[in-house]
Amino acid sequence: MLDDWIGKTQTLSDVVTAAPCAALAATLDHPGERPAVGAPLPPLWHWLYFLPTRRQSVLGPDGHPTRGGFLPPVSLPRRMWAGSQLDFHAPLRVGDPVTRISTIESVTQKSGRSGPLVFVRVRHEIRRQGDTDAAITEFHDIVYRDAPKPGEVAAPPKAAPADATWERRCVPDEVLLFRYSALTFNGHRIHYDRRYVTEVEGYPGLVVHGPLIATLLLDLLRERRPDVDVARFEFRALRPTFDGRPFFVCGKPEADGSAFRLWARDHEGRLTMDAVARAR
Repeated sequence: MLDDWIGKTQTLSDVVTAAPCAALAATLDHPGERPAVGAPLPPLWHWLYFLPTRRQSVLGPDGHPTRGGFLPPVSLPRRMWAGSQLDFHAPLRVGDPVTRISTIESVTQKSGRSGPLVFVRVRHEIRRQGDTDAAITEFHDIVYRDAPKPGEVAAPPKAAPADATWERRCVPDEVLLFRYSALTFNGHRIHYDRRYVTEVEGYPGLVVHGPLIATLLLDLLRERRPDVDVARFEFRALRPTFDGRPFFVCGKPEADGSAFRLWARDHEGRLTMDAVARAR
């Protein structure tokens, strides 16, 4: 049944407006006014557009839209952004009318340590109005898993690299997570509803958004190497990050100078996200 969703497509249109950019800049604690028409979007800031606008009446108990529609109706209760691979072919600019064509590339069912897993891969092509070629090609990996069971033992953590050239300390709190949820119109309660996330989904705290951490990784690269034009970026989320304790976004240039290893680690030194950015 889930395989019936493979090949399903969805087309959305939007306009790259200035207000979301200014709001994300403020959320990331950057100074500055609204960008002018024609200003290029930083990499990953296209996630501020093509937002889901499902009606309130069709939201499920977790704050996500009820299963089905474009994404397959996976019955497993936990849904997480597992990673993405993005190619930036041409910049999007403030004022651009844009279209995103999304396609379900694959639906894969597996069994892991914690039980059944379903992986859904979605391909997005974002084009500026009048262009035949994509400005951004993105593969988005989503994982669905079962709720935790009593006594369940988590997979052993992987230690983060200890040789960062750059590092930034981040302290996520309720306000940061709420603002990012609002900017991306993300109703998933694990990011802002502490009672729900601890009592229903069994997490120890509010979950920091995976795309927010990925955005912070590239924000670190932009700060330390503003000369780099990112052509490709890929990341994998390895374990959740929770509010209330600091985490760190880190990076270093690879030996050949054309790529940059980026990663996030929690306060105990565990690797939570692994990423690579490649220069044009």
